[in-house]
Amino acid sequence: MSVAGTFNFTSSDFDSVTPLVWGPAGQSLAFALGLTAGESVLDVCAGTGASALPAAQAVGPDGIVHAIDLADDLLEIGRVKATAVALRNIDFVCADATVWETPSSVPDGYDALSCSYGIFFLPDMDISFARLVRLVRPGGRVGVTVWRKGAVEAFGNAFFDVVARYAPDVAHNGPRSRSNYDTNPIRRVETADSLAEWLQSEGCSDVQVQELSNHVPATEEFVWNFVLGSGFRGALSNFDESTTLAIRREFGELLTERGIDFVDATTLVATGVRAA
Repeated sequence: MSVAGTFNFTSSDFDSVTPLVWGPAGQSLAFALGLTAGESVLDVCAGTGASALPAAQAVGPDGIVHAIDLADDLLEIGRVKATAVALRNIDFVCADATVWETPSSVPDGYDALSCSYGIFFLPDMDISFARLVRLVRPGGRVGVTVWRKGAVEAFGNAFFDVVARYAPDVAHNGPRSRSNYDTNPIRRVETADSLAEWLQSEGCSDVQVQELSNHVPATEEFVWNFVLGSGFRGALSNFDESTTLAIRREFGELLTERGIDFVDATTLVATGVRAA
């Protein structure tokens, strides 16, 4: 299943995690970008609007936010949220970030680019992101959030250990496997120093990285919502309902056995300025 297909299928589960994970990071990113009234923002891998909605509030009625994602079911939830709070300066657009062009409404380039937990879903992280940076005007700001090194690791290891009991090939070789999880390009940007260096290599100066400490209680409801509402869900795609239920039960038991009472969702929030 494609990334878009995975997240379309799990849109409600994805958004159930927003108050505890995606939301705090998105709000922090919008603040870190220093958005002001009247500015234009491109929000990539927007999901249900965790960073796009606070950006729209920051830039006000004279500003504009283009929130793009391949998963239109997620975007529809964002549209409903925006409507509920009467935000009319945000457009949720189902589009491919790798071919998105600056529209005529922002002729000089965007004032800011934001991408929260999304750069690792781009088909080529370096090439795709460098292209997006070029859509920002010189002197405009660029911001991303990524997992800090070690975040979600204990959770992920326990999950894949349970999946391996039922399908070792899925757990170790599949599209959302442990091996791919460990070798994902995001591993190159999981520390403050490496993330800063990467943003500089992508055409940004004055890079600042802050750590958002976030430890979410590992309740039964949250841990399973987090599996279903994130890339971990891909490892379940070939299991029937009874097997999935068994995995859920055994996963909860293993978390308890290993004393994992909290999910470490600590995140790096990084911003920079697009160089001239």
